[in-house]
Amino acid sequence: MTRMTKEQVMAAMKECAATLGHAPSLTELERSTGVVQRNIMKNFGTYGLALKACGLERQGSGFMLDLRTLFLSWAEVARSLGKVPTAVEYETHGRRNAKPLIMRCGGWRNVPRRMLEYVRMEHLEGEWKDVLEVIVKHLDPATQKDRRRSLSFEQPSNLPSRPMLMLDQPMYGTPLLSSPLSCAPINELGVVFLFGAVARQKGFVVTRLQPEFPDCEALRQVQPGRWQRTLIEFEHESRNFLMHGHRVEDCDLIVCWNHNWPECPLEVLELKNIVWSEFPAFKP
Repeated sequence: MTRMTKEQVMAAMKECAATLGHAPSLTELERSTGVVQRNIMKNFGTYGLALKACGLERQGSGFMLDLRTLFLSWAEVARSLGKVPTAVEYETHGRRNAKPLIMRCGGWRNVPRRMLEYVRMEHLEGEWKDVLEVIVKHLDPATQKDRRRSLSFEQPSNLPSRPMLMLDQPMYGTPLLSSPLSCAPINELGVVFLFGAVARQKGFVVTRLQPEFPDCEALRQVQPGRWQRTLIEFEHESRNFLMHGHRVEDCDLIVCWNHNWPECPLEVLELKNIVWSEFPAFKP
């Protein structure tokens, strides 16, 4: 048996986790690397302590990679391409699964901003200056050719036609004004809140909310005096259901703000259409 130092074991575990997209079980680790159980026992005592030493956190039924590992794998791809990668480009050029980043950031669209926050939090501006410039350029509204207008009403004439993006300030969605939620949701939590505000008038009564998939169980009125159980998954965009790897057969309905998955096999309730239909004057 080959003797391994603690550093060698940790390096092998992190590499294996990055390849799999989740922290490996001991069986997966032994099958994919030269690490065996005796290496773990000698250097850490238990496999759980080895995972903790590697910065791998328990998350539901699996494990989530530490943010530094995720950042380094993403930043290396961004540096090699000279631009913010798509999920497909990340998996192709980085040979890593995109799912851990999607789960950590709440969607692939949020990854660049989360990486920017990490660079500044860890003071990595010098080492990753080129990647920082790529992120800032990507987030600049001037580069977003297909970006929708950020306001739902006409801007005052004294405002600049191309306002500067302030990266140290929080972002908001389109103001909804008369809605219970003042601004359009930009994440899944906003979708959950907005659904709760309109659920009863749309024929739903929520019976259960949970952190695991599916997010919600509700009773839905299908006929006068007749209700049926409906399993609901909340997503900011309907396509995120696919990106998160959820099972279609375990869900009845996707509730989202923006429906961008035309071929979706499930029923989709797009909250954006509900808001715009009730308040057409504020539609962007």
